[in-house]
Amino acid sequence: MSRKPFIAGNWKMNMTAASGAKLIAELAPLVKDADCDVALCVPAILIPEMTKAAKGTNIAIGAENVHWADKGAFTGEISAEMLKEYGVKYAIIGHSERRQYFGETDEGVNKRTLAALKNGITPIVCVGETLEERENGLTEKVIARQLEFGLKDVDDIKKVVIAYEPVWAIGTGKTATDEQAQETIAFIRKKIGELFCPMCAQSVIIQYGGSMNAANCKGLMAQPDIDGGLIGGASLKLDFAQIVNYNK
Repeated sequence: MSRKPFIAGNWKMNMTAASGAKLIAELAPLVKDADCDVALCVPAILIPEMTKAAKGTNIAIGAENVHWADKGAFTGEISAEMLKEYGVKYAIIGHSERRQYFGETDEGVNKRTLAALKNGITPIVCVGETLEERENGLTEKVIARQLEFGLKDVDDIKKVVIAYEPVWAIGTGKTATDEQAQETIAFIRKKIGELFCPMCAQSVIIQYGGSMNAANCKGLMAQPDIDGGLIGGASLKLDFAQIVNYNK
């Protein structure tokens, strides 16, 4: 089954309105003929300006997080409805940094995912193991748990993007080998097939999200189950265009 590749950038806590708009202006002509979907997930405070900067381009703007409640006493949080008002198309959910530094749980990932879907925002649900878990042979057990709890009560799995991000390869410069990434993402697709249906699993976009860059993207994207990338550091510079154009 043919799946359209999807390359998304995650700016994390970087950029200003001025530097972000400048980067989008420089990227736009370089990625305009991309054969994949393209998005930049940016800090919440930058969303209005980046939406303006990306207007008329094929670059969609996404958020780096979303709260599960429609509204209420949740100081510092942002709802899916607020994001939707600014034309946000995607929201990263359950990134390992959110889990590690802010105590995000599988239950919270699930609630955020359902809130995004309810508001027509595509959730990019992150799963992945730590180095210790991989070395102890727990990769599949950990990822199976994250998928089972994180995707609970999802009606249409085809509306969800999964990002496999081995925690040990995020921001470290280490990357899973093409074979390691393919093996784990193939397991993710198999698990989705068990949780939902095999045909559904063949339609789900699964990205690799562990230090993908211009040098290694071709090999990773050549793997049969890898449909794109969730790009960190490389999305902050023009190298991002080389990843988007990996097949050219």
